[in-house]
Amino acid sequence: MSSYVHRYARVADGFGQRVREVPPGAWDRPTPCAGWVARDVVGHLVGWVPGFLSSFAGLDVPAVPAVEVDPVAAWLALDEQLRRWLADPAVAERRCDGPGGTTTVGAAIDQLVTNDVLVHTWDLARATGLDDRLDPDEVDGMVEAMEPFDQQLRASGHYGPRVAVHPTASAQDRLLAFLGRDPAWTWAGGTDG
Repeated sequence: MSSYVHRYARVADGFGQRVREVPPGAWDRPTPCAGWVARDVVGHLVGWVPGFLSSFAGLDVPAVPAVEVDPVAAWLALDEQLRRWLADPAVAERRCDGPGGTTTVGAAIDQLVTNDVLVHTWDLARATGLDDRLDPDEVDGMVEAMEPFDQQLRASGHYGPRVAVHPTASAQDRLLAFLGRDPAWTWAGGTDG
């Protein structure tokens, strides 16, 4: 269980740093996720994570501030609650039925939430001109864990078509391409008025 706490904290710290550093006016910039702006990245996480944990684990997730008003406060509120649950063995070790079968709350957060936060760190950073480098150990582990499930993950509808990258591409670029993101994507919008 403690590995879930530490892994989540490491990944969430990186995402939270980017959330707090988004420049004024940049919350409405487009992201590598078609149809989303930077604010939608946070909105996605604070939207699906509480619903998932409520449905599959029976956890009551307290309301978070509105992303439209304060995306930073929205993320920080969800992040604080997730850390609380992961640090509480009575919650983290509770059995639940997740999309992949019976697991624990801690394992479900680790497999689904932590991985999603990692990838969306890149999306937010790219959209807002921040450091887009992801934790290399996390990237290596995620690439290795996901590759064998390519067809199943693609069939889920959560990922776009795999993007072709050079065979010598970095692990981060290979992960992004696997998930349907173009590692070369950049925001081309100029200034934020």
